[in-house]
Amino acid sequence: MSNAVPEIVTTASKVVYVNRWMRVREDAIRRRDGSDGIYGVVEKPDFVIIAPVEPDGSVHLVEQYRYPVGARHWEFPQGAWEHAPDADVLDVARGELQEETGLFSGRMTYAGRLLPAYGYATQGFHVHLAEALRPGRAALESEEQGLVSRRFSAGEFVAMMSGGVIVDASTLAAFCLLRLKGLWPAGVDLRQPDGSGV
Repeated sequence: MSNAVPEIVTTASKVVYVNRWMRVREDAIRRRDGSDGIYGVVEKPDFVIIAPVEPDGSVHLVEQYRYPVGARHWEFPQGAWEHAPDADVLDVARGELQEETGLFSGRMTYAGRLLPAYGYATQGFHVHLAEALRPGRAALESEEQGLVSRRFSAGEFVAMMSGGVIVDASTLAAFCLLRLKGLWPAGVDLRQPDGSGV
């Protein structure tokens, strides 16, 4: 058994805000050197992010208005089931893909879990590659009003990432994880229209 002193000890905790999507708590903490402080922690359920890729390497992205930053941005389909936090992540991924794009996936590959903001939040996200896609009808929720879905060539997608059009860190991280694990479809030309690539 280890006798190591914990790096940070919680001495008190109180919930300061709650809504359907999150809980915010403020913890009183004591650091290893004995100094006291506070930590604000956002508790949110994990979400899924789905990279829907066609055999030619083109990808399906969604664009929606993100209220906190006051702008519309392109990203991979993503979401959570707050009403069913214990749902299987594969079921959530299939559901979110169909809900936002209308697409059904015949082959879904799980890549792993990443932590997007562990400096202040407990939330993680589960990355999936969706292939063998077939079209259907989207079923947007009221919070997703104005969401649009569009297919982009592999070159356009790379140009959007490198050119700062795609700024969603989860989308960029999901793409990188899929590439690093060798899950991105082989033989896909990822060169931008100007010939540069990733």
